[in-house]
Amino acid sequence: MKAKRLIWAIAMVASTLTEIAAPTPSQWEQPAANLAEQVAEILGPGQARLAIRNLSTVSTDEIPAIRRLLEQDLKTRGVLASDAEGANTVRVTLSENVRERLWVAEVVEGNETRVAMVRVEPGTAQQSQPKSGLALRKQVAITTNEAVLAALEIAGGLVTIQPEEIVIYGHAAEGWREQKRVGIGQKKPLPRDPRGIILPSANGSGFEVSVAGMVCSGSYLPAQPAGDWTVLCCESDDPWTIVQPPVAQTGSATQGTATQMDVSVTPMKAFYNAARNYFTGVVNFSLGVDLPPFYSAAQIIRSASSAPLLIGGIDGKVQILEGSALKPVAGTRDWGSDFAALHSGCGAGMQIVVSGSGEAAGDSLRAYELPAQEAFPASASLAMDGTVTALWTAPDGNSVFAVVHGAADQYEVDRVTALCN
Repeated sequence: MKAKRLIWAIAMVASTLTEIAAPTPSQWEQPAANLAEQVAEILGPGQARLAIRNLSTVSTDEIPAIRRLLEQDLKTRGVLASDAEGANTVRVTLSENVRERLWVAEVVEGNETRVAMVRVEPGTAQQSQPKSGLALRKQVAITTNEAVLAALEIAGGLVTIQPEEIVIYGHAAEGWREQKRVGIGQKKPLPRDPRGIILPSANGSGFEVSVAGMVCSGSYLPAQPAGDWTVLCCESDDPWTIVQPPVAQTGSATQGTATQMDVSVTPMKAFYNAARNYFTGVVNFSLGVDLPPFYSAAQIIRSASSAPLLIGGIDGKVQILEGSALKPVAGTRDWGSDFAALHSGCGAGMQIVVSGSGEAAGDSLRAYELPAQEAFPASASLAMDGTVTALWTAPDGNSVFAVVHGAADQYEVDRVTALCN
């Protein structure tokens, strides 16, 4: 009897130890299997390079386990993770917002990129904010009591567009000092909320301005005694440049990804409705689909072969143009009508800086990343001292400028940059 009891006790201990030693199912097993199945359906049997980028609150200690699960699930479906030359590429981004997690796989075959995604149960409680990959910082360039539509730093000067004038500033000990004013000479009545765009000229020594019904060009003449600007304006209904490559665009491979920022960006022009304050949707070349009227546009560089166009429609909808198809973008409920691309070198390498929706008591700017068709915050909100009335990318692409209409009817031009965390 004692021997039987001893055997029973040993069996119970062994059973308990076995249960303790047995691995419990991981919360990542099902999403890894679902994502691997979608990727395999896209690629078919073969080899692929696997890269994982974590923009979520998932601990970095868990990334190796997630990688192993993905590699195993891909292998069972005929896709072998490999570093061989000529292999296809699978870039997986682990993202989240305040409501849910999302895993996105960009499947690159030659010049074609397709996307697979799965939603992931939070499991443990998520933080109220995803971990920031960058922090936005602002520096005041100039403050004035006159309305400013846009501004540009060039050739040691600062050029601003006002509704009816171009104002040029030069460096002084106390900051920027006004040097010259030139009337634009509009013959058409201005809309209630006029807009303007100012860009550096092709040779880098001047500027080009587009406002409702007019274009102006400015050039600096250093040969004159104290140096001077020549500004010429004329009537024009030509389209405005809304997308252009940064002046000095450099390659930037982000950590853990193969994304390259030195993709060729095609300048894009769009026709502006001079009687209102938005673009009609008609552009200077065929995109394979008709664009709706929009306020803002930016090109999102995802890889050397993928640079979709993001547009903010006058109906409040944000859409992305990719593969000759317009698709809605989720996660943009709090976006205002102004946004601009920022080549920060943080996280994915570039982000979209967006103004607030106007529902909050004070306006703000925030950086977002779009690994697919959903926007995820990449920074905390940066409070602005008033309402953001214009936002655009600086010529070098490494910062954005914002015009803020603040208290006492003052206007402030801010340069906004990013600090990587």
